[in-house]
Amino acid sequence: MLTTIAVLLCRGQYTVRLLSFAGVVMQLILSFVLLALYWKERAAGNTAPMLFVYRHTWFTALNIDYHVGVDGISVAMILLTAFVMVGAVLVSWKITPMGKEFFVLLLILSAGAFGFFISLDLFTLFFFLEVSVIPKFLLIGIWGSGRKEYSAMKLALMLMAGSALVFLGLVILYYAAGGHHFDMMAFAQSHPAAAVQRLVFPLLFTGFGIFTALFPFHTWVPDGHSSAPTAASMFLAGISMKLGGYGCLRTVLMLAPLAAEEYSPYIITLAAIAIVYGAFATMMQRDLKYINAYSSISHCGFILLGIGMGTRTAITGAVMQMVSHGLMTALFFATIGMIYDRTHTRMVEKLGGLLKMMPFIATTFVIAGLCSLGLPGLSGFVAEITVFMGSWQHPGGAYHFATILACASIVITAVYILRATGQVIMGPVKDPHYNGLADATWNERLAGILLVAGIFAIGVAPFWLNDLINK
Repeated sequence: MLTTIAVLLCRGQYTVRLLSFAGVVMQLILSFVLLALYWKERAAGNTAPMLFVYRHTWFTALNIDYHVGVDGISVAMILLTAFVMVGAVLVSWKITPMGKEFFVLLLILSAGAFGFFISLDLFTLFFFLEVSVIPKFLLIGIWGSGRKEYSAMKLALMLMAGSALVFLGLVILYYAAGGHHFDMMAFAQSHPAAAVQRLVFPLLFTGFGIFTALFPFHTWVPDGHSSAPTAASMFLAGISMKLGGYGCLRTVLMLAPLAAEEYSPYIITLAAIAIVYGAFATMMQRDLKYINAYSSISHCGFILLGIGMGTRTAITGAVMQMVSHGLMTALFFATIGMIYDRTHTRMVEKLGGLLKMMPFIATTFVIAGLCSLGLPGLSGFVAEITVFMGSWQHPGGAYHFATILACASIVITAVYILRATGQVIMGPVKDPHYNGLADATWNERLAGILLVAGIFAIGVAPFWLNDLINK
């Protein structure tokens, strides 16, 4: 928030960019400091479920506290947010008009995400969830393209509907608690009654699921992504869709384990539908942003599948998928934005031969695609194979069938990724105006390198992330 205030007070577009960049770089550095301190505490034998806990009373009458802390999952999501935000600021270096307002809204989004991932009070968690909704509406409605007003309104209404369901579930939990509180850790230690769990589970899971493109509430995703500016698309797919998955882990599995087990067949069914439907729908798309948007629906289905299976390995895979997909889809949208800025089209049939003119952009496009289809050595493979292994551990033929369907979707993913890559990157140049197009600028290269580094860091050496999630 200090960076946001500084940007609001400064003048000059170049100063705004430098301050925004300095702020997100500091966030990234502090995220690594947090990671180091977290490992130090665990290595010293600290086995507390949450570390660096801080509590301050906000509203005594309703027992609402600013209560924060982190575990390994929180630290992983904070690192993801920091990586994506640096990339988002870099690819928006020349944003016009109203550059100051754009960066302010982008920084508010990051503040909402960071606050959400560290919240241990349910009301505080809901507050930060709402902080990350309205700026999306403005970013798309003002700086978007195409049917931006329609897309912004649809996204806002869908996400607000999800927020309303979440809030209703939290209110029921509040009044079901004898002491009338929102303390997440207290609920985790003394679970609500079975009847309360069965009541709040559909509300919380559906509400957070809307943020994670839960079928059939996924329709905001392709419209929102297609109209959003590049940085907003990176945040929407890379971070915002992970708020729902994280919320499901923190509220559904942690606070209502009995209901989660009873409702698991429904979760797994919806997740399997999302995975297969998203993959087939992607094959029908010709716009690069729509391809990535529908692909995100399929990939986020793996997150819900891991949560629904409920085994330790499957949940670990779900968190890995959140981090992996956040990096991969942010890189994909960044690359698509670079291509659109130069060619002024996102239609696959109008592109071709970009490797000759834009080797760096083409290379990052290929890496993002290969990560999406689960190539070994990249983060996508590690995350998805962990989900599959954890899902297969769940006994029962129906669960194994859902796992097989999810595995089969990889073939479909390979088809649309390789086809799009071949048509966009390879072959002859289809438009003579594309000859002489400039490759990535310094800021675009830095954004691409940062996100690619994250993908390889998980793909080549995944054990650090696995250990972080489980400690």
